[in-house]
Parts: sequence; C-alpha cells; structure tokens
Amino acid sequence: MDAIKCGGFSKVKDADEEIQTICDEVKCQVEEKRNEAYVVFKAVQYKSQVVQGINYDIKVHVGGSSYLHLRVWKKLPCYGGEAVVTGVEDHHDKDPIQPF
Repeated sequence: MDAIKCGGFSKVKDADEEIQTICDEVKCQVEEKRNEAYVVFKAVQYKSQVVQGINYDIKVHVGGSSYLHLRVWKKLPCYGGEAVVTGVEDHHDKDPIQPF
C-alpha cells in the first residue's frame, strides 16, 4: 500500500472502474464547460489527494490522440458525495498528469 503524503498527491495510477464511474458522473459537466460532446470518454490514469473529500487529477481519452486532464473534487458523503469538475485542460497522449 502506498504511504499517504499529507496534503500531497498520490503516485500516478492506472484508472480503474471507480475512476471511470467518476468520469461518467462528470462527463456532462465537462461537455458543458467545453461546449463539446464526447463520444469517447475513457479514464486512463489518475492521481488523488485527500482533502475535505478527494481531489482527482484524471487523464481522459476523448478520441484520436486527444486527451483531457480533469480536476475533480469528490465531496465527502456527509456533504452529498457528489463529484464536481473544478478544472479541465487539453493534453496529448504523451503528456503526464500535472497538477493545475
């Protein structure tokens, strides 16, 4: 198990079913922010940070060689547990996940 660094992000991990579920939940928010509709929206990698909830930086494949990096805040269950997109950036397949 990875040691948790207080306030810091985890190492980059391959996306799993839980991360894809978060992406599915926020897809409409991303499409609204970007004024685009995505046919492909597949989580590839992510980093997480424990805060009052969890911040996720997620690399999402959106077709061809195009990727988005999402910053998603997953609220604590006592605050509704919803996922909120707080940032979106364009990237390419070779770009590493960087906090923004």
